[in-house]
Amino acid sequence: MAKVPSRHAVGAKRAPRRWNRGDLAILMCGILAFLSISFGAPLLTHSAPGGSAQGSVTAAKPTAAGVPATDPAPIAVTGPAEGTAAPFDSTASPAPAPLLPEAAEPLRIRYPSAGFDVPVHRLDLDSDARANQTVVPPETKDGYWLAPFGTPGHGSANTTYVIGHSWDGAEAPFNHLSSAAAGGDRFEVDTAAGTIAYQVDTVTTYLKATLKDSPVWEIVPNRLVLISCYTEDPWGKNVVVTASPAIP
Repeated sequence: MAKVPSRHAVGAKRAPRRWNRGDLAILMCGILAFLSISFGAPLLTHSAPGGSAQGSVTAAKPTAAGVPATDPAPIAVTGPAEGTAAPFDSTASPAPAPLLPEAAEPLRIRYPSAGFDVPVHRLDLDSDARANQTVVPPETKDGYWLAPFGTPGHGSANTTYVIGHSWDGAEAPFNHLSSAAAGGDRFEVDTAAGTIAYQVDTVTTYLKATLKDSPVWEIVPNRLVLISCYTEDPWGKNVVVTASPAIP
């Protein structure tokens, strides 16, 4: 016959005590305090792969005695993580604006990496060109400055436009805008008042039918825009190079 335990025997076997959140918090504080006092090192550190100090982030600054100071250490940011933007720093100094000569007529453009070195001539637009929003420069290999728009240099109030022909079956400087111009390139513009260095922002191809409605014609003081026919489709497309004054 099986033995049935008495009520007293059952009551004597108490269930094991469970840990609650308060107990765990007290335990963790004790462990952290012990490690901090024993080793005197920051407890929250992050190192970049490979152990590079440049990627470290320090959350506590130790004193000479090895005890963490009460003021938090600055967070060192060496660059944005991949796919993210760097945090805005209100104390950072803005990039210095390039010093430009006074606004004056452009005379020559020298763009070595694109094999482009051309004189620039003034081109005034007649009433037909203004009405049709179509400009056809003289049939030469030189560049033509659209005088009714912007003038490059200090005091500029609009974008500066220089246009020129690409040539089919013949070598011509403007052909190289289609094949060799690239973002980040630098070139120089000689004006009647001095020389201005520019850096290419974009190289874009437009259908000729849509060019007149494109952002190319927005007013951007001291922006420079070079326009020619796109050599792979000279009758249907234009190549457009936009550039801004280069930061020293």
